[in-house]
Amino acid sequence: MTTADLHTATGAYVLHALAPAERTAFERHLARCPACAQEVRELAATATRLGLAAPASPPPHLREQVLRQITAVRQEPPRIPAPLRARIRPRPASRFLLAACLAAAAAFGGVAVWQYEAAENARTAARQAEHRAERRAAELAAVLAAPDARTATGTLADGARATVVVSARRDRAAFLTSALPDLPAGKVYQLWFDDGGKMRPAGLLKGSGGTNAVLMDGTVDGASGMGVTVEPSGGSPRPTTPPLGLLAFPPPSEAKS
Repeated sequence: MTTADLHTATGAYVLHALAPAERTAFERHLARCPACAQEVRELAATATRLGLAAPASPPPHLREQVLRQITAVRQEPPRIPAPLRARIRPRPASRFLLAACLAAAAAFGGVAVWQYEAAENARTAARQAEHRAERRAAELAAVLAAPDARTATGTLADGARATVVVSARRDRAAFLTSALPDLPAGKVYQLWFDDGGKMRPAGLLKGSGGTNAVLMDGTVDGASGMGVTVEPSGGSPRPTTPPLGLLAFPPPSEAKS
C-alpha cells in the first residue's frame, strides 16, 4: 500500500475489509498518524450506532441509489496534516473508501432485517411453547378423567405423598405429589417407568415443594410401575441414585368402570 492508500483505508479497516498484509501495514501507519486515528474512532462509533439502530426496513431504491451515486459523486478527501500534503500525490477516491460506503449501506439494511427476523423467531418460539404447554395440560386432564383410569398411592422416602394415575386406553400415566422437598441447585427430580426392573426415563419435575401434577413422558407400553430419583440438572439416561420411591401399577382388573 502507498502512503495515499494508507490515508484512505480507515473505512475498510473499521469494517474489517483489509487483507491481512494491508491491515498490518495500516496499523503501523495508524500508530503514528493522529488524523487517521481520529477518523478510525469516529467511524467505529458510527458503526456501533448503526448496530444499535432501531429496526427499520430500508427503502427499496436505496441500493440502486447508492450504486448510481458512487459513479457520479466525488468523495471527500481525508484530513491530512499539512506537513504530509506536499508528499502525497492527488489520486481518485480509493477503492477501500468505496467498499466501506457500500458495506455501511448494506450493514444498515442487514441489521434491520436481522433484528426483525430475531424478534419474529422469538415470537414463534413463544407461541410454540405455549401450544405445547396447552396440549400437555389437555393430555394430563384426559388421563386423570379417563373412564379406565386406575391409581396407586404411596409415600416417598422423604415423606412426600405420591400418586400415579394410569389409563390403559390412552397408554399414558400421570404423576401427582405433595409436600415434595426443595432440592439444592444442580439437582432435579426425575420420573421413571419400570419395565420389568429396567428403568426408562419418563420426564422431570419442573418444580419442587407444594403440589405437582405432570404427564409422564412417553407411553406406558406395558410398564409394571414407576419410580422417582434425584438426578443432576437436566436428568440422566439411567438412575444414578437410589429411588425415593417405587409405585407398582394396579392391574387392569382394578380399573374404574
